[in-house]
Amino acid sequence: MHAILHTLAHFFFSLGGIGLLLLGVLDSSFLMLPLGNDLLVTVLTARNPDHLWYYVAMATTGSTLGVTLLHTASSRMGRKIIEGNKKSRRVAFVERKIEQYGGIAIAVAALAPPGFPFTPFIVMPAVLQYPLKKMAVIIAVCRVIRFSVEGMLARVYGKRLIELANSPLLQKFVLALIVVSVIGSAISVWEWIQKGKASRAAGRHAVEMGRP
Repeated sequence: MHAILHTLAHFFFSLGGIGLLLLGVLDSSFLMLPLGNDLLVTVLTARNPDHLWYYVAMATTGSTLGVTLLHTASSRMGRKIIEGNKKSRRVAFVERKIEQYGGIAIAVAALAPPGFPFTPFIVMPAVLQYPLKKMAVIIAVCRVIRFSVEGMLARVYGKRLIELANSPLLQKFVLALIVVSVIGSAISVWEWIQKGKASRAAGRHAVEMGRP
């Protein structure tokens, strides 16, 4: 597992800005990768400080595209996507915050540090029919701010950050986070597929029952 993840990390790093774009799409849609783009922006900028704004642009574009995909899929499934967890505290909390604060809640989630449960703040607004264009603008602006701050810190503390990224302890910690996140992502995608099948089956059953 460690060898596979190391290979993937090297793959995305070797792609530079394109790697940020691809990782951003994955991380902000159906695959949770804590520290993914944040760490990649930091390391790439530390090694190539002059490319800071290129990296920020690519990471932001990828993240915004990923959010767009997730929003589109979630809005099509509607409330069925959360029916199984409707009574959970997390879902109720996110729903309440979106209804109370709207775009502000989404912006806070987009600016929050790695580890914050970002995905629910994309899924729930989609379920509540929050405008996609408005959400995309909020995400893009907040991601530019977030990645710019990380990139500028990488410019100042580049060598120290690279040494930290190469630390065996940090690598093991990130590895553990990725493993947990990949498993969680797989479970979430599986549940969404099952809910989609159940919804289609219920629709077919309703049509058949309505036939004379």
